[in-house]
Amino acid sequence: MKYKCIIFDCDGVLVDSELITAKVLVAMGKDLGLHIDLDFVVGEFLGKSLNDIMHYLNMLTKGQLPPDFESEYRKKTYEAFKNELKPIAGIHSVIENLEVPFCVASSGPLEKIRANLTTTGLIDKFEGRIFSCYEIQRWKPNPHIFLHAAKSMGFRPEECAVVEDSKVGVQAALAGGFDVFVYSKNGHDYPIDPQEAFVFQDMGELGMLLSRS
Repeated sequence: MKYKCIIFDCDGVLVDSELITAKVLVAMGKDLGLHIDLDFVVGEFLGKSLNDIMHYLNMLTKGQLPPDFESEYRKKTYEAFKNELKPIAGIHSVIENLEVPFCVASSGPLEKIRANLTTTGLIDKFEGRIFSCYEIQRWKPNPHIFLHAAKSMGFRPEECAVVEDSKVGVQAALAGGFDVFVYSKNGHDYPIDPQEAFVFQDMGELGMLLSRS
């Protein structure tokens, strides 16, 4: 393998959380009188920061987004994660077979990342190697979170591979000069040049793709 470090996104790559959070947003949107469905939420919000999502919802509600929206969202998603969250199928095997250092770089708050990795039995694999956009106050598609993770791990961007599943995450990684492997379990259609990123739909394929690249 040419890579010396693998940088994983968290939601949708390590933990199967995207549909759970989408359902929470749909329900909360309906409570606000918004007619949004799962396809809309996945298409518009996947991979984006909660601040960006709230800004968008505030426009849709003409400035009527409740002041406690964020705290209610966090409360509802944390509760749903405790009851429903699972690791991405095959990710434990991928991690166990990696022979190079790896870490996680996510847009979520540190406590959320840790809680989700704990629930899915992955926390011991990433302890001390968890990087959050909230720590640096820069969010995807800004590449800073990946640059921060690579530097903290002791590697240059060209020595690392990033595993992502969202359009903004892919944009961030490419902007930072990283090779990108895009996990598209649900067949999300991203406008990605095949020469810029490797797209795969089964996590079991990742180890082979990394070795061949």
